[in-house]
Amino acid sequence: MHGWIIYNGNLPGNKFLDFAEMLQTAAIRNKHDVQIYKNNDLLSVLDQSHLTLLCNNNLTLPEYVIFTDKDIYLARQLELLGIPVFNSAESIAISDDKIATYQQLAANRLPIPRTIIAPKVFTSHKESSLNVDAVIEELNLPLIVKESFGSFGEQVYLIHTKEELVKKMDTLHCKAYIFQEFIHTSYGKDLRLQVVGDRVVAAMVRTSRDDFRANITSGGKMNSYQPTKVEEELAIAGTKAIGADFAGVDLLFGEDGPLICEINSNAHIRNIYDCTNINAADFIIEYIERTI
Repeated sequence: MHGWIIYNGNLPGNKFLDFAEMLQTAAIRNKHDVQIYKNNDLLSVLDQSHLTLLCNNNLTLPEYVIFTDKDIYLARQLELLGIPVFNSAESIAISDDKIATYQQLAANRLPIPRTIIAPKVFTSHKESSLNVDAVIEELNLPLIVKESFGSFGEQVYLIHTKEELVKKMDTLHCKAYIFQEFIHTSYGKDLRLQVVGDRVVAAMVRTSRDDFRANITSGGKMNSYQPTKVEEELAIAGTKAIGADFAGVDLLFGEDGPLICEINSNAHIRNIYDCTNINAADFIIEYIERTI
């Protein structure tokens, strides 16, 4: 089989290329002919008569694409060219937007922290007409403020007072964000479950002694974990709710059971491999073969 793996060539560091190379190695083990491309190597060209790609070389279009980036316009261009894209442009767009993700999860009646969406603001005027007291009364303090777009546990804030909340709202003016119930039973700990198709193929528990977030990038520690049936079913249902073929699903430890915190359609798999010695890339390639 002939495939492409696409990652973002404009981002710093090697973790994005590392993810692509893990997928490429797994594909080659399965006798695939696979090339890695940066998103900026493939320019989308369209007019009234055709759609195509502008690139440095004459390329034969692949049988599939694994899209590890958030460049949804390029992903859609590939889909319009008739190429199966994993994950789809639509699922990547939903995953990248936390508001869209929570709306989709709630529509599917999946457990999430209680959430309030901040109204969209266009003006640069600093005064807010939002009823802050109503937000606090609904969610209680402390509460979480979370920007709709962000990765690696960044753009997530634990707010303790009304004054702190008003100040944070001022700094986020004109951005999309949410107010969210703080799950105190999950302070400094969460679960990462790697879902591929109808299976959870690997899982780890992440903990932090110094931060309410447990992300490894923020200094959290990781240990292999055997999820319960309920946790597995929830992670799979959440992945399906956003239309993804595979995803890293983060679960919180709620008082009455697990809650979905986030779903990452482009979850890097290096940490969970280092933690569990399970290579999710092999499962992703096998899933693509079965699907195609």
